[in-house]
Amino acid sequence: MPAPGNGARRDHGVHRPYRQHLKDATTERPAMQHDQPQVIPPETLPEVITRYLTAHRAHDTAVAIATFTQDATVIDDGNTYQGTAAIERWLNRSATEFTYTIDLTGAERTDATHYTATHHLEGDFPGGTVDLRYRFTLRGDLVERLVIEP
Repeated sequence: MPAPGNGARRDHGVHRPYRQHLKDATTERPAMQHDQPQVIPPETLPEVITRYLTAHRAHDTAVAIATFTQDATVIDDGNTYQGTAAIERWLNRSATEFTYTIDLTGAERTDATHYTATHHLEGDFPGGTVDLRYRFTLRGDLVERLVIEP
């Protein structure tokens, strides 16, 4: 048995310098799925999000639906719409159910696939005004998931 204080380890049989432990802790740890959101200028949102928001504002369902993957999910007002057929019905209904104005008031980027666009809406819906966050998850150049919530 080595004498105490000569750097030998008795617990694991492997001796690594302290700095190596620090390096291993940072490189072996799984990456966090989502980082903290960073405020970005709205004009720097990805093109597919801008195209969707413009089409949504203009009630152009054909352009809006083309921004989604075939298996996309939209969650709005507690309801889930899965796939482009269900999302198209949701878009058509939301375009005619209420009259409202929608203004983009802010944007955030969490990572390369997660963005939030904040909107202020005023109209003839219950309550008359609301601020909503449109949380986008992208897959490639399309929207895979959209969650709309206050």
